[in-house]
This record gives sequence, structure tokens and C-alpha cells, in this order.
Amino acid sequence: MTSRTATTFPPPVMEARRWLDGVTHPANRPLLNVSQAAPVDPPPAPMLQAMAEIVLTEPEAHLYGPVLGLPDLRAEVATQFSAAYEGDISPDHVAITSGCNQAFAAAIAAICGEGDNIILPTPYYFNHAMWLDMAGVTTLPLPAGPGLIPSADDAAKLITDKTRAIALVSPNNPGGVEYPAATLTAFRDLCRARGLKLIVDETYRDFDSRTGAPHTLFQDAGWDDTLIQLYSFSKAYRLTGHRVGAITTNPALLAEVEKFLDTVTICPNQLGQRAALWGMRNLGDWLAGERLEILDRRAAITDHFPALADKGWELLGVGAYFAYVRHPFDMPSDALAQRLVQNASVLTLPGTMFRPGSDPTGAQELRIAFANIDRAGIAELFDRLAAFQP
Repeated sequence: MTSRTATTFPPPVMEARRWLDGVTHPANRPLLNVSQAAPVDPPPAPMLQAMAEIVLTEPEAHLYGPVLGLPDLRAEVATQFSAAYEGDISPDHVAITSGCNQAFAAAIAAICGEGDNIILPTPYYFNHAMWLDMAGVTTLPLPAGPGLIPSADDAAKLITDKTRAIALVSPNNPGGVEYPAATLTAFRDLCRARGLKLIVDETYRDFDSRTGAPHTLFQDAGWDDTLIQLYSFSKAYRLTGHRVGAITTNPALLAEVEKFLDTVTICPNQLGQRAALWGMRNLGDWLAGERLEILDRRAAITDHFPALADKGWELLGVGAYFAYVRHPFDMPSDALAQRLVQNASVLTLPGTMFRPGSDPTGAQELRIAFANIDRAGIAELFDRLAAFQP
């Protein structure tokens, strides 16, 4: 008998970290780690101070709380998202989860049964595919089109009587691209017409380059019959270790989500929830500055990429925390990524981690996560890649 965990592949970030074992880097060539899209800095000092005061003065922060999350945080998400998306979102549309990965897992548990399937555009976020494997849900890969943008018309051809949802990530992981509002509307219309859910993971919404609402999905009076939006506080407020995410959808569906959450974590992290609430209420200007820094790093990618283009590299997508590239070498990207660690002191993830094993496209692709290297670091990264010889 095959266990649930044996149905899927090893965690890619952990696998990549093992490539560092036994490798030393010259003093003049320190490791550039562009493998993971997570800030390594702690939260800003004012938030740390607020968290310390919460630990010392709020006894409830150390106890079990509501399964669907802190009421004040649910209300704050509803208020701010209603304003940001020009929609009508109430607190009972919102549940708080232990990170966005758990939000996805809970949504799948609430809408899928054994043998159902979910459509994922490729390249996909690997943890989504891993969870579907372990849940006994089949992934239907949807190859993205030009600019790494998927097509609703193409998705329609994949739908079967076992399809329960289409899951999108925008801004995208791993591609970085921001899906046009019209693309998301087309997917919503398809899902509504076919009786499916549309899952939209907006973990990186705070770093979207566009101003105003990035889509109009919440402006539809009946949005909650189809849309399941996922979010993470980890990237916005550097709360990765505190595991705080959110689901925004129909209250009746959240009643099903509650069953999953109650049996897995009982309640979200209490300190993390209070920190997220404090951040939403007090760190708007700080977060705006963080967004501008990420946008400058995105600009640095495009500024420096001509040096790689001259060597045969191709920039497939860039945005939020990521650049997704096609390399020019006659070797698969998983072998190339390990060679880059040894010969260029660069840790990145191969495209083979973002596609099914049956898809050969990933062998020519790499993901660069630039959340933790600044403009100067990006220049150094591109110098090393341009000089690299396998």
C-alpha cells in the first residue's frame, strides 16, 4: 500500500538546500541564495515591540482561539480588501489560517473528494501540486501561453465531470507575472458556467506593480458563489515563521473549511494573528516602501537581463518576488542548478520542480527569487550567470 505522502515528490526547497552540503564558497564569491521567496529579515522594529507587548499583556494570546480566526483580524481583512478591490466583503466571508499553504489545503479539502481533479496552470507552485497528490486529487496541467498567461479557453478543454476548481496564482509563483484583470474575469466566467470554484492565490498582492484593484472579481454582487481567494501575511509583514494566512469566500464553504482547520491546528497562531492585525492597522506606509523596493529589484532584473540575453538566456516572466528564465545550456535544469551551486555559488530552483515529470519544458527553465538580494546583488548574480560555463 502506498501512503499519502509517498504519492508526491520531496519538498523542493529542502532538496535544494541539500545541494549546499559539503560545498565551500570562495571568500570573494559568497553564496547568492535565490531559491526561496521568503524574506529573511525579522519584522520591523515597531512590530517587534508590539508583539513583545502582546506576549506580556494579553493572556488570550496564549490560549486557544476561534477556529476561523481572530474576529478583529477577520473584520480588518474584510474592511481593507473591500476598499482595495472596490467590493463587498464581510467578516463572515473571511477565515484566518496557519499560512497560505494551509488555506489552499483547507479549500481543497472542502470542495474535493477522492478522485476529483483540479486544473493548475504550468509552471505551477509546487506545494499546490504536492497537496493535491496527498489529497488523492488529480492535477490537470494547463500549459500557460505567451507571457506565462494561461487561457480560459484552453482550460475549458480540460474540464471533466470530476473537475472541481481551477487554481491560479497572481502575481504568479513561479513566473512572477501579473494576470490581467480580463484573464481572471474569463476564468471566473468559465468556472461559474461550469459549476466550478475559482481559487485565486494572491500571496504577492502587496507587491503588484499596478495601482488600484488588480481585478474586478469582488465587484460582482455574486462573487462568493465561485471565488475562493487566498492570501498570506508572511510576505507583507515578514511573519513567515508565525504562519498566518487567509481564505475569503462563501460563509457556507467556510463552515466546511472549519472542520478541516479544527482537526489540523485547532486555531491559527494567536501571536501571529495579533501581529498581522497590528501590521494592517499601523504599517501601511512601511509596506508601501517595501513594495517600492521590490519593484526596484524587478526593474533591476530587466535592466541587467540584456547581458544574459546576449548569452542565449530568455526572460519568460518577472514580477513580485520572481524572475522565470530559460537557460541556453545543453543540460537539464536540475543538473544545471546543482552545477551553479558548485561553480558559481548561486542557489536557484530548476524548472523541473514546477512542472510534472512528464513535461520536458522544465529542463530548460530556472526560477530566480529576488526577495533577499538588492539591486547590487542582482547585478552580481547576472555577472556570475553570464560568465558561467557548464
